[in-house]
Amino acid sequence: PRYGLGAGVKLMECARSGTVAGWRFAGLRGLGARLERARVQFMLDVHTGEHGYTEMFTPFLVNSASMTGTANLPKFGGDAFHLADHDLWLVPTAEVPLTNWHRDEILDARQLPIKYVMYSPCWRSEAGAAGKDTRGYIRLHQFSKVEMVKVTTAETSLDELESLTANAEEILRRLRLPSRVLSIFSGDMGFAPYKKYDPDAWCPGLSRHPDVASFSPL
Repeated sequence: PRYGLGAGVKLMECARSGTVAGWRFAGLRGLGARLERARVQFMLDVHTGEHGYTEMFTPFLVNSASMTGTANLPKFGGDAFHLADHDLWLVPTAEVPLTNWHRDEILDARQLPIKYVMYSPCWRSEAGAAGKDTRGYIRLHQFSKVEMVKVTTAETSLDELESLTANAEEILRRLRLPSRVLSIFSGDMGFAPYKKYDPDAWCPGLSRHPDVASFSPL
């Protein structure tokens, strides 16, 4: 079965998720749902209580201007879910509303950096992933994520990138997940970032290190 281990111990209910929504959706039950909630709470508590972030809770639907402002449009529009007859998109990550939270505002540099953290469900069509990673709790249309965003000056952005990446590494260390952080070369980056780090965590079921986050200045 596609989710053999999780389904076998009754942490996941994927057949019913398929009935409710279709392929590339997965439901959690019992201890599986509790573990998901605990993971989110743990990350939020560490980042707000120890790393100085302010927790946010924003709309999960954003307009096209917000998607463009985070470089999701036009290039990655095919990977996002768009509401027909509305200028609204389901968030592919909380980065979109958080990065746009102060759009069209002039901020006093003395207020910076502003550090936000937010949990959200995320939606991605995985349009370019046909036939890839068809087993396991990966490449789903809907998944949970805790996002960190910093609003800072251009002069301090690279230093803030380093500390943000270190904050994410601390979570992986505390969870005792074998991991590494890759510095991505320019050929693998999109058109917006000029530096990018991808923390990867070892996944025994895949026998490789899939990326679990991505950090870059915009």
